[in-house]
Amino acid sequence: MASKILVSLEEEVTCPICQELLTEPLSLDCGHSFCQACITAHNNEAVIGSGRESTCPVCGTRYLLEKLWTNQHLSNIVERLRKVKLSPEEEQKRELCVHHGKKCLFFCKDDGKVICWLCERSREHCGHHTFLMEEVVKECQEKLHAALKRLRKEEQEAEKLQAGIREERASWKYQIQTERQRIQAEFNHLRGILASEELRELRKLEEEERKVLDNLAEAEDELVQQSQLARELISDLERRGQWSTVELLQDRSGIMKCRCEIWKLKKPKAVSKKLKHIFRAPDLSEMLQVFKELTDAQRYWAVDVTLSPVNLNLSLVLSEDQRQVMSVPIWPVKCYNYGILGSQYFSSGKHYWEVDVSEKTAWILGVYCRTFSRNVKFDVRRCSYHQNIYSRYRPQYGYWVIGLQNQFEYKAFENPSPSNPQVLTLSMPVPPHRVGIFLDFEAGTVSFFNVTNHGFLIYKFFKCCFSQKIFPYFNPWNCPAPITLCPPSS
Repeated sequence: MASKILVSLEEEVTCPICQELLTEPLSLDCGHSFCQACITAHNNEAVIGSGRESTCPVCGTRYLLEKLWTNQHLSNIVERLRKVKLSPEEEQKRELCVHHGKKCLFFCKDDGKVICWLCERSREHCGHHTFLMEEVVKECQEKLHAALKRLRKEEQEAEKLQAGIREERASWKYQIQTERQRIQAEFNHLRGILASEELRELRKLEEEERKVLDNLAEAEDELVQQSQLARELISDLERRGQWSTVELLQDRSGIMKCRCEIWKLKKPKAVSKKLKHIFRAPDLSEMLQVFKELTDAQRYWAVDVTLSPVNLNLSLVLSEDQRQVMSVPIWPVKCYNYGILGSQYFSSGKHYWEVDVSEKTAWILGVYCRTFSRNVKFDVRRCSYHQNIYSRYRPQYGYWVIGLQNQFEYKAFENPSPSNPQVLTLSMPVPPHRVGIFLDFEAGTVSFFNVTNHGFLIYKFFKCCFSQKIFPYFNPWNCPAPITLCPPSS
């Protein structure tokens, strides 16, 4: 019964033109009601005379266009009927126009709204750019797909960059941790050196204390004995002083022979009131500066430095990995040892390498630069094998080197002036088992470090004129022990 009433009511509020529930209903004087869009479209087609009059689509009764009136009561009935007929979910599912209850088929780009065909024809959207929903949806889907594809690509790129940053962070953390451990190890090493030096100085002081106190104790014991003897002699003389005149004269010869006549006090050797060994603390700032110079130089460690087999002298033997060379004398043939160059050369920048000479009693290390000056004349064949080994290793000949000869003599050849060459004797508190060479091409300097002695600077060449490429130079000289290139951080 309720459904029949509902159907009957629906028929009453159905537009005679579109056969859909009335939307924004307008009523005529004849009693018929129509959708606003439907009657407007009808009026545009069925206008009479001057355009102020039209006819009812149902009964044909004429009416003036301005006589159309909004039937709010009917509109309320239609709205209630829609609520009873459709639930909100179903209405959304069927995509009905909220104004006309029609299926939304168009999209108005001007207003950005989904509309039905009645909305499309209404005054509200008159002159707007409207398109079929399928076309707009397809375009939107294409844009959505393109945007989704781009964003996924950006997401992958972001994840890749994020992974790279994580790796970089891990790498930096590892480097920082490694450097922190290295710094702590180096300063622990320095503290160990200081502790060792302190112990050594205290032992020297204890040794001096023992010697001085032993000497003083011996002198004191000797004085005690002499004091005892002196007391005995005094007691004897006092006893003799109580004798009678006759007894004293009769014993005159005994008095003369008495030890008191010949005994004299032996004074102990004087002991210096000042310490022989006075400790003077080393300049730690200078030590740290030297240590810093070596650390800074080691940042430029040339990883690829190896020994060149080109023009290898018959008396030299090169290892398979080209990192070690040793001298093998050939008898009875006299073969002059020219040394060996590094396989790499340098024409700019800063470079550092270290050489192990721990077993050697003679060696020459440094850099070599080929010179083509007409003023430089040197014939190695005229150089006696027994001459000073530095007779040919001058900066004017392209050599900036230091070396060891006769097991304990460390030398460097300088050129204060071409007419006044000199071989400098170097002070070496600790014999170097490992020598670091640092080349600064632009600054024109070559530095040599005693790595064994905490990076002590052995010698430094200044104002070097590098006119050509610079090669590392190595010469094991006449000592059969090897010269070995050290790998970085070894």
